[in-house]
Amino acid sequence: MKQYLDALEHILENGEDVSDRTGVGTRSVFGYQMRFNLRDSFSAVTTKRLAWKSVVGELLWFLEGSRDERRLAEITFEKDRSELEGKNTIWTANANAQGKALGYLEGQLGPVYGHQWRNFNGHMHNSAPMHSGIDQITTIINQLKNDPDSRRIILSAWNPNQLAAMTLPPCHTLAQFKVTNGKLSCQLYQRSADMFLGVPFNIASYSLLTHMLAQIAGLEVGDFVWSGGDCHIYQNHMDQVKEQLERTPRKGPTLLMPKFTTLDELLATKTSAYTLLDYDPMLSIKAPMAI
Repeated sequence: MKQYLDALEHILENGEDVSDRTGVGTRSVFGYQMRFNLRDSFSAVTTKRLAWKSVVGELLWFLEGSRDERRLAEITFEKDRSELEGKNTIWTANANAQGKALGYLEGQLGPVYGHQWRNFNGHMHNSAPMHSGIDQITTIINQLKNDPDSRRIILSAWNPNQLAAMTLPPCHTLAQFKVTNGKLSCQLYQRSADMFLGVPFNIASYSLLTHMLAQIAGLEVGDFVWSGGDCHIYQNHMDQVKEQLERTPRKGPTLLMPKFTTLDELLATKTSAYTLLDYDPMLSIKAPMAI
């Protein structure tokens, strides 16, 4: 993933130092794009270790349509929540901070990504039908199968009507899918991009989503295109970024995933069933997450 290292270097050299919502401060550029050929290898960063289990768990959680952080823990660690007390996920801090501030019950996150993907603008109370809103994932699968030439195959997590109820407004806001000669490509627009911690995770997540949807629709994979809005490096990540830029990328891995032909079959799969063959990353580089 030299493209990713080039992006980090570009921001270090050309970005402007600005204040931000978290109070940490960033070095930022507005507008950047990267392209990854999913046929060559899977888009997993090798100059540090990717949190692969968390990538898979979160994506399955989104696809399920859940708003419950403890359900994310169950999917990621493949255990009942009764066995996961004190076991954190990447959404625990948001549930504990913004979730409580919004008055939600413990672990509830409001109408975040999964809700919008499977129930866009739908009711949030537990007695409401699951799909009182728009099930975008089912719609996309139907489009890929029945109208693959469409330029309207869109997945949106940005819902102005429900932003105030979200513990975290979506950073990766919109994805467009395009079928060309039997190959499925995806372009993601990410309005706010934490380049060191978040973006490698997001690239892997939407690359995996592209593979999943392609398999259900009977397509091959094409490209993943990442487009960023506010692309930033937090001021307390500068040393970590410079350390990473001293490393040389290794060959990317190959994705191995279970066979499924429907969304229901996909949702029945386990996090551990998705593996990266020949993934040989360098040591992790720790950095604090700004919330």
